Amino acid sequence: MTKVILIHGNGGGDAYGGWLPYVAERLEELGLEVISKSFPDAVKARQSIWLPYIESLGTDEDTVIVGHSSGAVAALRYAEGHHILGSVLVSACYTDLGDASEKVSGYYDHPWDWDAIRHNQRWIIQFASPNDPYIPIQEARYIQKHVRSKYHELAGRGHFMDNSFPELVKVLRTQLDL
Repeated sequence: MTKVILIHGNGGGDAYGGWLPYVAERLEELGLEVISKSFPDAVKARQSIWLPYIESLGTDEDTVIVGHSSGAVAALRYAEGHHILGSVLVSACYTDLGDASEKVSGYYDHPWDWDAIRHNQRWIIQFASPNDPYIPIQEARYIQKHVRSKYHELAGRGHFMDNSFPELVKVLRTQLDL
């Protein structure tokens, strides 16, 4: 059975904010096993804590990781060293953006292994918005170029903080042939 792990962003985010409950409910209705938990160290979202936590959730080659913001960065880093079915990246970045609170996470302290990220999963879906106030669109486009994701650039969506995300559910439903 396909398992979907939803990962919120940093700054004190949790599994109950924004579109995460909406997506969790819709994916469960489709018969998927969904894990949506508030991650430890939610303010700093440190790689040294989040990557082992993702592994503790029982990821395997039938797992899809859906990450928002820092959660998307964690999904990318996790895929560097683990085989998963696929990932959905929402508002992902590949640099610390010159932000000290992002730098402490540890995700940006070493080069990205784009080949491993690509080869350790069957597919990657990506969502970005040109008017995201936190992640410049060039970050998303750079990631798309390097991982060759199925890229969706949605105008006017900002940092994807809405309470629903039907586009994500629709794309994932199609990708999983549900």
